[in-house]
Amino acid sequence: MKNLILSTDSYKITHPFQYPENMTYMHDYIESRGGLYGYVKFFGLQYYLMEYLTKKITNEMIDEAKEICELHGLPFFEEGWRYIVEKLDGKLPLRIRTVPEGSVVKNHNVLVTVESTDKNVPWIVGWVETLLLKVWYPITVATFSYKAKQIIKHFLEETSDNVESELKFKLHDFGYRGVSSEESAGIGGMAHLTNFYGTDTLNALVFARKYYNEKIAAYSVPASEHSTMTSWTQKFEKEAYENMLDKFPKGIVSIVLDSYNFFNAVENIIGKDLREKILARDGMVTIRPDSGDAITNILFALESLEKNFGYTINSKGYKVINKVRILQGDGINEDTIWDIYKSLKDNKYSAENVTLGCGGSLLQGNEKSSINRDTHKFAMKCSCIKIGNEVRDVYKNPVTDKGKVSKKGRLDLIKNKNGEFETVNISDLPENQYHEDSVMECVFENGKILKTYTFEEVRKNESLLYNPSLIREVSK
Repeated sequence: MKNLILSTDSYKITHPFQYPENMTYMHDYIESRGGLYGYVKFFGLQYYLMEYLTKKITNEMIDEAKEICELHGLPFFEEGWRYIVEKLDGKLPLRIRTVPEGSVVKNHNVLVTVESTDKNVPWIVGWVETLLLKVWYPITVATFSYKAKQIIKHFLEETSDNVESELKFKLHDFGYRGVSSEESAGIGGMAHLTNFYGTDTLNALVFARKYYNEKIAAYSVPASEHSTMTSWTQKFEKEAYENMLDKFPKGIVSIVLDSYNFFNAVENIIGKDLREKILARDGMVTIRPDSGDAITNILFALESLEKNFGYTINSKGYKVINKVRILQGDGINEDTIWDIYKSLKDNKYSAENVTLGCGGSLLQGNEKSSINRDTHKFAMKCSCIKIGNEVRDVYKNPVTDKGKVSKKGRLDLIKNKNGEFETVNISDLPENQYHEDSVMECVFENGKILKTYTFEEVRKNESLLYNPSLIREVSK
């Protein structure tokens, strides 16, 4: 079993010796101190609670941690850890309250509070920072995916008659191979699925089953890759595509077309050689440009498909191609999502003609997208302690960086009289009492999870607290 005592930064090992004597209580909080959009979508803490904090501390963990830390050059607070094992049955004496998972919250508001529940080991709150603050990752992925959803929804509302059914599958996760670990794939893949229903990251489905009670969180379709096409050689390129149609005669099938000459593949092989078979097929055929300039390729393909397969005009005046769709899965980021769908609208094509796929920039980040702790400036800070029975609000206020000023006191998130959500100081209330208008819930206490969310509930919570407008200049 993983040694939870060592799931922290080295410098925290000595912190029990550093806090004021007679400290009996500690309160920390997690917030986004700013960032890209002015809000974040809260998701993923339930995984960390289930996978880590419900595990008991054991004497074997203490023995190993003591040896490693002392060899590492750090004095180890063995007494406190033995107390947790012997007096608390190894259960972590913490109370954790959060906003509902799946909800969108404005920056600079408390998302999580962590309090000690045993006066003898209050420093345990600071120790779990390293583990709990990792919630920045699923939140950041969920927030990026949510922003993409806002953009796509905007263009669907402008150009499509089928907004809700189309939106669910408009951004597909191709990020599995681009993440740093299997755990990242599961956590980040789940985070994306709080917004969409399409993925090729199978581990996300496993995590959603295990940690959020979701039988099947998302879907995929039979799809080719370059090896399954190039293995036929260029001479038999048509036969490679035809084989896809024959082997998967119903439903959606996805075929990559840029192994050789994308333009020839679209115009002649798909548009002429296989036209009748595609028209007679029971289901859509999705074609994939996978290199080159996305907008150039997409507009060429739409013009060719329009000519060869025909189209309908929807109630909003935009063209919907018959029998064929396009999936653009290369170079997708916030800016290209906007540019692609804007170009469709400008050329009178409905947004439902094109679906997007996103890999590294969705789950790991790249030069065009930011997926790291500083994307939304996440921090977990101590804001209140007790010395004996004296409540002491604490905070940092560095003259060198006012962006890092922290909050004071025991904190809660409430819905105020104006109907807006704000963080308030509740240090005047007893430790186990909270604001009467609080929107936070106690999810964990003394080693036990008290509140869980299903994946369905997470998805429904999206507009529970805040429904941001699309903050981007919209061209008429």
